[in-house]
Amino acid sequence: MKREPGALPYTYWTIYRSSQESTPGGIVEESRLSIFVNAQEVATLMCSPVDQEALALGFLFTEGIISRLDDVRLIQANASRAAVDIFLHRSDFSPPRRLVLTSGCGGGVSFQDLRESHPPLETSFTSTPETLQRLHQAMLGAARLYNQVRGVHTTILGDEKGMILSAEDVGRHNTIDKIAGKSLLQAVETRDRILVVSGRISSEMLNKARMMSVPVVASHSSPTSLAAGLADVWGICIAGYVRRDSLRVYTHPERLGLPGIPASPFMEAEQADTGEAGYPEALQDGAR
Repeated sequence: MKREPGALPYTYWTIYRSSQESTPGGIVEESRLSIFVNAQEVATLMCSPVDQEALALGFLFTEGIISRLDDVRLIQANASRAAVDIFLHRSDFSPPRRLVLTSGCGGGVSFQDLRESHPPLETSFTSTPETLQRLHQAMLGAARLYNQVRGVHTTILGDEKGMILSAEDVGRHNTIDKIAGKSLLQAVETRDRILVVSGRISSEMLNKARMMSVPVVASHSSPTSLAAGLADVWGICIAGYVRRDSLRVYTHPERLGLPGIPASPFMEAEQADTGEAGYPEALQDGAR
């Protein structure tokens, strides 16, 4: 079997109730990727060593450092593909404080403070539950690295016609950045498209979706409360636990042709505590 990029050969013991055997298989690869902008280090990501240029470019886009591919004069990875250099046309770039971003499920770190409000999406985009279920099946089919060694997440960008782009990585957040970077490199519009992710939807991931002007985000798993709160403010429909014959819609069900639902108690409590920036105080305090 051809080994997928991002997988390494590995032999492990498989233990059954009445037997055990040495099993030749694979393990997911994780490595560091340092991103430099105008020769200044911006961040080090822990990631799957696949599509590094797209990851770096998408990270800069979803963090608001660039807004279009035309902002970039040159992008190149070093020989070991452990670093990506991006040179901008402008020379007055000042990097934010350097951060190491983990690939773990505890959440990433965003330079962009979620206290800074995005306006609600101005789009009348609608879809259907059936479209989300078809795209969910497409996402499962695109998970080639996962199907070989497990241990990674998958995200796809799609529309009513089907899947457009896919990405896999050990980090949930990285998969969205890779989609954003591929979209820039391939001149694919993300506005009024749908993101389908394999893992839970965190507030940071929802923020990246908003940067991409994506009005519908669906997941094999669930959203967090902060993600749902942001989605409610920004006009983004979140669907969770998507399966062949069912799904749950948490915010803006009208985007799927459904009637509105009563506000959840925690949403009502957050709205009562909203400060001047239009977000719950928990978000204004920088809570993750």
